[in-house]
Parts: sequence; C-alpha cells; structure tokens
Amino acid sequence: MSSGRTVAEALAEGPVLLDGGLSNQLEAQGCDLSDALWSARLLADAPEQIEAAHLAYLRAGAQVLITSGYQATFEGFAHWGIGPERARALLARSVELARRAAGAARQADPGREVWVAASVGPYGAMLADGSEYRGRYGLAVRELERFHRPRMAAFAEAGPDVLALETVPDIDEAEAVVRVAEETGLPYWLSYSVAGGRTRAGQPLEEAFAVVAGRDRAVAVGVNCCDPAEAEEAVRVAAEVTGKPAVVYPNSGEGWDAEGRGWTGRSTFAPERVRAWTGAGARLVGGCCRVGPEHIEELAALLGAGPGAGPSAGHGGDGAPHS
Repeated sequence: MSSGRTVAEALAEGPVLLDGGLSNQLEAQGCDLSDALWSARLLADAPEQIEAAHLAYLRAGAQVLITSGYQATFEGFAHWGIGPERARALLARSVELARRAAGAARQADPGREVWVAASVGPYGAMLADGSEYRGRYGLAVRELERFHRPRMAAFAEAGPDVLALETVPDIDEAEAVVRVAEETGLPYWLSYSVAGGRTRAGQPLEEAFAVVAGRDRAVAVGVNCCDPAEAEEAVRVAAEVTGKPAVVYPNSGEGWDAEGRGWTGRSTFAPERVRAWTGAGARLVGGCCRVGPEHIEELAALLGAGPGAGPSAGHGGDGAPHS
C-alpha cells in the first residue's frame, strides 16, 4: 500500500495521472502477446517484463500504476493447465509487481506518491474475442458476480490501493463488479468503454454512471478504452450524474480487430485534450491501449505531475485486451 494520502484524498485536491497501455509497452519491449492470455501469460513466464513496463510509465510521470490483472482469471489460467492455487498466486503477483515498481520509484524520490490499482477486466476479456466491446453476454448479474468474486478477492488480498473496474461494456456487469468490489472494503473506480455516447451495449450513460451514485467507496467514475473524441462529453455526464471525480483514459483512437487480433486506423490521441477533460470534471486521467510512455510524459507536463512534482502535483491542469 502507498503511504501518505489515499487516492480519494489526492483526487479531492487535483488531477492525478494514470499510466498508459500496458500491452503496447510490453510489445515495445519485445514481448510476444499473441496468445489468448495476452500479457497475463507474462505473470508466469516473464514477470520482470511487466515490472519493467511499470517502471517505464513511472519514469514518464505516472502516479497510478494499473496492474497486469485485466485478462488474468482462474478460468483463463485453467485453460492453460494452471490450477487454482497457482492462479491465485499469479493474480497476487500482478499487484506485487506494480507495488515493487512503485517502491523503486519512491526509493529514488522519497517524496513521490505512487498508487497501485488492481485491474479488474470484464468477463468478455477472458473470452478473448472482443466481447468486452459488446457486452450482453447472456449472463445474469449474479452469474457475473460469481465470476468476478474469486479473482477480486485474490487481488484484494494482495493489498492494492484501489480496484480499477475497467472497460465495462454494460450496466449488468457494472452492477456485478460494483457489488463484489463493495464486499472487499477497498476503494474502487468504475469505467465503461463507450461508443456513440452510450455504453457498448447501447445503454444511456446517465443510467450507467448512476450505478455508483451514493456509494462512498467509489472514488471515481468514467470511461476508458474509448475513442478520445468520446471522452469529454462522457466525463461531463459522469461528473453531473454522480458528483464524483471522473476518470478518463481513452485508447489511441485506433480500432481493435478481434478476429485479426490487430489494430486498424490511426491514432487520434492528443494530450492537450486533457485540459478539456479536467475542465469537464476529470481528476483521474491517463491513457489506455496504444497510448505509451511518451504520451503520459506529455500529460504529466500539462498537469504538472510526475517525478519531483511533490504532493500538490496536478493543481495546474484545467480497446482490446489491455493487460
């Protein structure tokens, strides 16, 4: 756990900078992410690569590290012959690797604040077929709770600062992950992947964000892994509906081809948009897929965040498998 302020306390004082896409940084380091486990496989095969990716984002100025747990599930590991006890240890390792990188950063800069967010990806991420961009899996809320409960318990036991309930495609899954997150007693944020001003399943954002209205453990609500052009309006709605700080970390704007397992189009991620995001209510900001350390470094400069910025950092600022 980080020392000093909680994430909620930091957000009350100003913007806090998230990291960027983990998978693209791992690929930049030469890692092969071609199988269905995506970067979760590296928890067993090459954990040092995950730690190195975290360190790359810390050098860029990130204040929150999102772990490599997005696609790590008991079911996914079982498909590869990894039993429950080993799987539980690997889930915990995703948190431990981020904590270790955060510790190294604080050792180099004792006044630096770094928080660790355990990534809780949606049910569709385990299917590895792009389902997290559609939702509506045909499962009831209670069935989704049963899927998320064991892995979230394993993450919580490892001691992150916050849970990142991310890339949620529809309200049913949002209700499930929020209920389970509440059971852990940890703070959490909820972020949807959106398209056309609605959830990926086509539901109004006002209804989607209302899932956490009045829930004290929800430190932020918003969007991630969406087109950057969708971010500002979604942030405004999230802040208006809940009165909470908004979280926003869009992808590069490229499209994910689940069948071809590749990205299409061109990047439209522009760090200068962060001023519009924070002006609309965003306090937890960063990037998702295909947004790398160079973009996070630009965001850090715009927000006054990052190494050496001190506890008041942040006051100056007005799609695919992730892990």
